[in-house]
Amino acid sequence: MQATQTAHGAAIIVNEQNRQFHLTNGRISYIIKADEQGTLLSLYFGKAVPDREDFGYLIELAHRPTSTCRIDGDLHYSLEHLRQEYPEYGTGDYRTPAIAVRQPNGSDMVDLTYGGYHVSQGKPKLEGLPATYVDNEDDAATLSIDLVDRLIGLSVTLNYTVFADKPAVARSVVIGNNGADALSVERAMSLSLDLPDSDYDMTEFTGAWSRERHPHTQHLHYGTQQIESLRNASGHFANPVAAFARPGASEDHGEVIGLAFEYSGNFDLHAEVDTYDVTRLQLGINERGFAWHLEPGETFQTPEALIAYSDEGYDGMSRAFHRLVLDNIVRGAWKRRERPILINNWEATYFDFDEDKLVDIARTAKQAGVELFVLDDGWFGARNNDTAGLGDWTPNPARLPQGLAGLSKRINDLGLKFGLWFEPEMVNKDSDLYRAHPDWAVHTPGRHMNHGRNEFLLNFANKDVVDNIYGQMSRLLDEANIAYIKWDMNRFVSEGYDVTRGAEHQGEAYHRYILGVYDLLERLLQRFPDLIIEGCASGGGRFDMGMLYYTPQIWCSDDTDAIERLKIQYGTSYFYPLSAMGAHVSVVPNHQANRITPIETRANVAMFGTFGYELDLNTLSEEEFGKVRSQIEFFKRYREIIHTGDFHRLVSPDGNEQAAWMVVSRDRKTAIVGDYRILLTPNSRYMRLHLRGLDENTQYRVSCTGASSIDGAAFTGAELMRIGMVSSDGSYGEMGDSEPLGKASDFSSRLFVLTAE
Repeated sequence: MQATQTAHGAAIIVNEQNRQFHLTNGRISYIIKADEQGTLLSLYFGKAVPDREDFGYLIELAHRPTSTCRIDGDLHYSLEHLRQEYPEYGTGDYRTPAIAVRQPNGSDMVDLTYGGYHVSQGKPKLEGLPATYVDNEDDAATLSIDLVDRLIGLSVTLNYTVFADKPAVARSVVIGNNGADALSVERAMSLSLDLPDSDYDMTEFTGAWSRERHPHTQHLHYGTQQIESLRNASGHFANPVAAFARPGASEDHGEVIGLAFEYSGNFDLHAEVDTYDVTRLQLGINERGFAWHLEPGETFQTPEALIAYSDEGYDGMSRAFHRLVLDNIVRGAWKRRERPILINNWEATYFDFDEDKLVDIARTAKQAGVELFVLDDGWFGARNNDTAGLGDWTPNPARLPQGLAGLSKRINDLGLKFGLWFEPEMVNKDSDLYRAHPDWAVHTPGRHMNHGRNEFLLNFANKDVVDNIYGQMSRLLDEANIAYIKWDMNRFVSEGYDVTRGAEHQGEAYHRYILGVYDLLERLLQRFPDLIIEGCASGGGRFDMGMLYYTPQIWCSDDTDAIERLKIQYGTSYFYPLSAMGAHVSVVPNHQANRITPIETRANVAMFGTFGYELDLNTLSEEEFGKVRSQIEFFKRYREIIHTGDFHRLVSPDGNEQAAWMVVSRDRKTAIVGDYRILLTPNSRYMRLHLRGLDENTQYRVSCTGASSIDGAAFTGAELMRIGMVSSDGSYGEMGDSEPLGKASDFSSRLFVLTAE
């Protein structure tokens, strides 16, 4: 037996004689074994268990009718009834395979057997792809298991990284062609895991533009339950994450397994339940439109998938993923720094602006305490509406006679940072770039080109395209003092084809496009390391772990209505931390929902995000402007806690008239609770919020931004978590001006601050 262990507790225990591998860190165990036939089997994933020399008793064999058997004369051994780590199709397993490889004779059958292993300390990078990392090699250990198909010279290396302090494992796969003939990889999952039963509730996070990432739960049933994207973006419609919970699991108790994909293109996440109640979980690039050509000696690297386990309910799963994002995905200058409070001019002006108008908005914003002014769409080329200009990243002299350098200086002279909107991946036909290079737009030769919002995609699978856009963007970043980029993407792929490559490479077009996006992001960040890039894709259309590797925050949704944002941000929080969520206070009536909400509530929702404003502060009353100043002062005081603390969901906005959540500082000395009334019930019940994450022995003094019967009182953490925090508002009893809690109304809200004494 050989054991490899890091200084901080991540261990990979190898029993070479039994070909058994046990990844553990005291919180989780992941146990794998290669059997006598060389098949790599999944024995256990879940809460940590003590190691033993042989977990082979977990391999159960039986003669099942109609099975296809591997060993001559043996009716018990069938791959169809074994839990496998990387299953293939065509050798007796009729469930969905993890891999398919087309060979010169037309077969896509693969027969993989164990070929060895390697253990290393730390976490390797993935070339050209986002991936988790560690600051110190002692913080993780990585196991690589080799599988081989000797007939065709195929190698498959499964990589597993276990982290010292998180109940999570990162997985990816490298597929190599060591044979004499070209191969075509037509399916390559990043993660495949067979669970021994199907007693799970699957929660997916689906929606559409302006209502992204709403949680939907169903109990697993026979057959396949799948979410996917074929848009070459993770998409508004189904986020590349899912939770699998034991029935009865709640926010703070019960077993939950979470999956997340560090990738921004087409994906497939599914659970397949066979008629023996075995569940196969798979996550990877969607096989539709995918085929990677491998010449002899070439390899293909899959994107990384993450899997986490919690025995503390959904809350524990969320904390695991939040910590992974904060510690092991977000990187660079803004990993630990608080991002500036911004104001964006889009909903204030749309295309109707000039330099003086922008400076006037910025001047007032500075008086309110804003730190960053962002100029949105309309500053470049012939961009007077959304039919022209994309691709021509030069300032419009009619709007900006002094260019970006002149405008940024005026903004900087006010004491604000300057930021700029780009849509680098798109082009309008009415642009100099398209007129010079029409073949740079994604299209299939001889086919009609469909448009989306009057725009077309540039072929980011073409290095010349990426080089051109990089040159345009870097020149502007050199000339003007630009601290921030809002990176938008408003068009999904259609007519997907790469005219720069031959027929055998067309299955690579979608993935190569995403690699081109990552390449441009990486080059910009390497050249301008202090730059903040905020991701955006018509709002939340590309909100995923892959983008967070490059953009530490992502515009959560184009829907800025506070009540809709409760649902969107609540669902987003299952996998993504508050520091990743771009959230702003916008105008009323809201431009998406036409709803009028108090400015207090708009801010009280947006504060649980990166925080900013999407309006012209000059249009506010003196009273409203004073409230904005107070909101900004409050956020500056507590933003480090909001962005780095532990977030807890308390009351779901889905189907309830109330919603609530909270964040607790890591030292548990400060907590901020958001309490939101969606619709008011007259003469309503008394209300309490059962808080989470506090130190039960600490006394907390409560202050409230609105009317509350407990404002100024002190309670122990045990009381606040077990008895609950009184949160009744003015809706109970007969409402009137004399009501000590003031008038309650639809869409009202309060923030409670708990401070340890």
